[in-house]
Amino acid sequence: MPMNKVPSVLQTQNLCFHWPERTLFSDLSVSVPPGVSLIRGEEHTGKTTLLRLLAGDIPPRSGALSIQGNSLHEDPERYRQQVFRTDPRSESLDQVSAASWFQSLPGRYPNFNPEALPDLIQGFSLTPHIEKPLYMLSAGSKRKVWLTAAWAAGTPLTLIDQPFAALDTPSMRFLTELLQEASEHPSRAWVLADYEAPVALDLASVITL
Repeated sequence: MPMNKVPSVLQTQNLCFHWPERTLFSDLSVSVPPGVSLIRGEEHTGKTTLLRLLAGDIPPRSGALSIQGNSLHEDPERYRQQVFRTDPRSESLDQVSAASWFQSLPGRYPNFNPEALPDLIQGFSLTPHIEKPLYMLSAGSKRKVWLTAAWAAGTPLTLIDQPFAALDTPSMRFLTELLQEASEHPSRAWVLADYEAPVALDLASVITL
């Protein structure tokens, strides 16, 4: 294989999706390589919707998605084990503590790495909040819980919506370090959705909406 030919982590073919009032994507075909990629667009261009489609949370009208050869259509359970995404705005886990949620994740993600949690918890300054129900946490602390899980999940594909929103400065620095390491990973992909690219980060690909 040529040195410049890197197998993609995620592939979509002719992806189509529309809400009742508007079409968002028509025949969208993308190939996401290892490293960090960006979905870039203004408000209401479909960034979050595209993440939901890539995660298998909502079905496309037509088209195909696969992660390292695992097809969403042919084996949806296997596909969803290969991708991590959470919605920071969701209230579905508000009654659960971060510690309890982390303990449940190995059952969903086969490559979840509990040994990575201590450094991530310390890096995001989550130690004082780890046993609190998530409804007691600020928006920034709740987002840090999601980011901790995202990096421990060990999935081939990780999807993060506006990763730096509501974070304090030390946590932003720590997340930047994590993303810089992720940008050099040979077989895993992180896809960020935001208005613009993070500063001083080498992107593997950019999807502009």
